[in-house]
Amino acid sequence: MSETETYYEFGTAADRWDRAQLFFEAKEYLTAARILGGLVEEVPEQVAPRLLLARSYYHSARLGKAEEELRRVLELDPVESYARLMLGRTLERQGRGADAAPHLRMAAALTGDFGTQAAHS
Repeated sequence: MSETETYYEFGTAADRWDRAQLFFEAKEYLTAARILGGLVEEVPEQVAPRLLLARSYYHSARLGKAEEELRRVLELDPVESYARLMLGRTLERQGRGADAAPHLRMAAALTGDFGTQAAHS
């Protein structure tokens, strides 16, 4: 184990996924992101670890990194409605409302939730 690695970065992918979820639920977003970063490198085609990584970045106010991961999720799965919603909210938090609007509208269309978005359009 090198100085930069810690115990929670070891184990099977399933062990690390479980551990990352526990850290996320405990609001330890930076630790969750550290674990998830390794998982995403190992399984870049899987949406779930990348989406949780994006959420970890979002909640730790690393909005540029959150945006990057959410865009990658949407490249893998263009109809992932939660990623659309998160991308819209991430862009809003960066003061980019015009960029956020199409993603928020698409998220509403994908989930059938037109009530809250209609007032913002």
